[in-house]
Amino acid sequence: MKENVLVMGASMNPARYSFQAMNMLIDYGHKVIGFGMKPAEIRGFKIVDVLPEIQGLDTVTMYLGPQNQAPYYDYIIGLKPKRVIFNPGTENPEFYEKLSDAGIESEVACTLVLLRTGQFQIDQ
Repeated sequence: MKENVLVMGASMNPARYSFQAMNMLIDYGHKVIGFGMKPAEIRGFKIVDVLPEIQGLDTVTMYLGPQNQAPYYDYIIGLKPKRVIFNPGTENPEFYEKLSDAGIESEVACTLVLLRTGQFQIDQ
């Protein structure tokens, strides 16, 4: 089953892992929206600079360093995703605890590796 995915820290810079993740998520057929510093579009999927309201969100994949995450804690928890993936460099034990208290799974992993190895999708 394909997922609804929010990429936090999305970028149009091809050297950024968030850019690569958005493209790979699209390649794998997921519905993707990015949140970043500048509005843009990747292959028909939007990157917005205003926090989007999303219903039925499966996964948030983090590309914001832990020092930049706190302003988004309540927003992400309020979206009620099934899980939040903390990519390398985004690890944040304080946020893991808040997510757990809200009944949201956190996973320290690389979205790109999860996709390539067939482990991205949440078990249904």
